[in-house]
Amino acid sequence: MAEALGMIETRSFPAVVEAADAAVKAAKVELVSYEKTGGGYVSIIVRGDVAAVKAACDAAQVAAGRIGEIVAVHVIARPHWNVDKVMPLGRATEAAAGKE
Repeated sequence: MAEALGMIETRSFPAVVEAADAAVKAAKVELVSYEKTGGGYVSIIVRGDVAAVKAACDAAQVAAGRIGEIVAVHVIARPHWNVDKVMPLGRATEAAAGKE
């Protein structure tokens, strides 16, 4: 299955919680992680098939926009295996067994 990687960054923690909730309710995606990057910026990462990740990111953007400021929303369809090898983002086992 072709997996996609979706990233949503907001400027407040409540907004990213709202984004995460909306994303997992909108489509069959896995909430992989969240990252506090400082200055109030917080990001979440979701994974799933391409259409589901796009739908989840769209829903997350709308929901988080009602609570706080959206900084960025980005979807990478079928990221290269080396991305998971260097930055596992929820796929450490698969990346370790991946291509060399």
